[in-house]
Amino acid sequence: MCIAFQCVFAQNVVVNQVLVLNEGRYDYETGEITTPVTIGSYDPITTDYSVVDTIDGARFASDMLIDGDYLYVAADTQLLKYDLNTYELLATQAVSGVRNLAIFDGKIFASRGDYDSQTYLPILFNSYLQIFNTSDLSFYMELDTITGPKWSTQNMVINDNNLFVAINNGFEWGNEKSLIGVIDLSTLNYQEEIDLGADGTNPDNLMIDDDYIYTVNNKNWSGASFSKIDLSTLTASTINVSNMSTGCGTSCLRGDKINFQISMDSVLLEWDPITFTSEGNALGVNQNFYELAHDEVNDLLYTSSTDYVSYGKVHIYDADNNLVSEFDCGVSPGTIVFDVRSTTSIHDYEMGQNTDNMLFDIFGRKLITLDSQPKGIYIDSGKKVFRQ
Repeated sequence: MCIAFQCVFAQNVVVNQVLVLNEGRYDYETGEITTPVTIGSYDPITTDYSVVDTIDGARFASDMLIDGDYLYVAADTQLLKYDLNTYELLATQAVSGVRNLAIFDGKIFASRGDYDSQTYLPILFNSYLQIFNTSDLSFYMELDTITGPKWSTQNMVINDNNLFVAINNGFEWGNEKSLIGVIDLSTLNYQEEIDLGADGTNPDNLMIDDDYIYTVNNKNWSGASFSKIDLSTLTASTINVSNMSTGCGTSCLRGDKINFQISMDSVLLEWDPITFTSEGNALGVNQNFYELAHDEVNDLLYTSSTDYVSYGKVHIYDADNNLVSEFDCGVSPGTIVFDVRSTTSIHDYEMGQNTDNMLFDIFGRKLITLDSQPKGIYIDSGKKVFRQ
C-alpha cells in the first residue's frame, strides 16, 4: 500500500559532506609533481569517498574553507573558488605564496609567505596580507609592509569586527616573530599588534573560543608554547609546553580543550586552556597525525595520517577517543573541513510499499541499520526517531 507522511521539526544541523584537501607530493630536487593536489569528498552516511577535483600545477596546498554555497582553496600560487554542490571551478586568481584564508562580508583575506627552494631563504613580498572579492576573486586591496604586517603571515581568525592574523616570519630561520596583527574589518585599517612575548615566537595555529584566542607557537622548532589572548583587553599570556624538544605538528580546538601532537610523535595530547598548565594529558590514541579537525555537530574527531609519498588516510574518533571509522584518501591530507547544513523540515514522502521495517536518513536515503550512523534524526518504519 502507499503511505504518505510528513515530519516537521525544529531546525536540525547536519554534516552534509566532509571535504579533504590532499597536498600531494612535489619533488624539490627534480622539480616534478609526482602526486598532484586533489580535493576529496567523504559522505558520512554512505561512507563513500571520491576525488572531486585535481589542481594541476600546484606544488602543494595549504588551506580550504567553506562560505555559503562555495568552496575556496589556497594552493601554492593559486586561489580557487568552487561550487560546493557541483564542484565546478568558478574562478581562479594568482596569489604568490598564499597560505591561509579568511572571509568576511564579501571579501577573502589571504595570508602570504614562502621560501626559495634553492637558497632556503625567505621570499620577500611587498604585502603579506592581500584582499580579494569573493564574487569573482578579483583583487580588492592589500596591506603593504608599511601599513600592515612586515613579515610573513599564517593563520587567521575573526571576532566581531576584527581580523586577527599570525605574524610568524616562519620562513626565515632564526628570525621568527611573535606577533598577532589586528585589522579593523569596517575600515580595513591595520590597528595594532599583540606581542606574545619571547616564548611565543612562530605562532602557527589560531583558535577562537568565546572570549579568548589561543595560539600554538612552534618557536624555532626546539620546543613549543601556548598563548591565550583576552579579547576584552587584547593582552596575551604564554606558557611553554614542557618535555617538548620540537614544535607542534598539528592541533585543533575540540570542545573547550586543545588537542595537539608533538611533531613526528605518535601520542595525541589534550591541553586545558582554563587550567593553563604546562603539560598535555595523553588521550590514549597513539598514531602520528598530519591533521586534526573537530566535527562539532556529531562530536567526532577527524585525524589524518600519511607517509607523504604513497598514501593518505583519515581516521574518525568518537568523544571517548574510540576509533569508529576510517577511509583512504590522497597523499598528505592536510586540511579537513565540514560542510554543515541546516534543515527545518522533512516534506511529504510517498512510498509505493509498506514502510514497516524500512529506515531512512533525513535526506530520504534508505539505510540498512543505524549502527555506525552519526547522531541525528532518522525515519524508522514511518516514524521519526532520534539517535543520540
